[in-house]
Amino acid sequence: MSFKILIMGLSGAGKTTLADKVVKGLRAYGCDVAWLNADEIRTLTNNWDFSNEGRVLQAHTLRRMADDMPTDIVVVDFIAPLAQQRAIFDPDFIVWVDTIGSSQYTDTDSIFEPPSFVNYYISDHDEAHEVNILHLLLDDE
Repeated sequence: MSFKILIMGLSGAGKTTLADKVVKGLRAYGCDVAWLNADEIRTLTNNWDFSNEGRVLQAHTLRRMADDMPTDIVVVDFIAPLAQQRAIFDPDFIVWVDTIGSSQYTDTDSIFEPPSFVNYYISDHDEAHEVNILHLLLDDE
């Protein structure tokens, strides 16, 4: 089973941009990495249900896909606004990108539950975060 990295936060916070940099950085170190973007998976599975049930289904889908990846590491970027979703996904490493106070999706913002634990917290767009995350991950490997 792959080591699962969750990059979470509100829409527009920079999750996908950071995931891209982390994936490229891990590959540059020779790591076998897959990347799942929640929006792309929603398109693939045609799951545009943002009710609690739809959000839970998305978490189960992402977990199943990540668990089935033949790679050593899977990076997944998704909002994961609910603690229940994060528990279902069961990441090994969590990055919370908390760079914005609100997004264009007020329904998601209103239910967002800040995580009780993260491995790395981001509150600004400092480029050093990518390097810091890579150091933490490669030291954990």
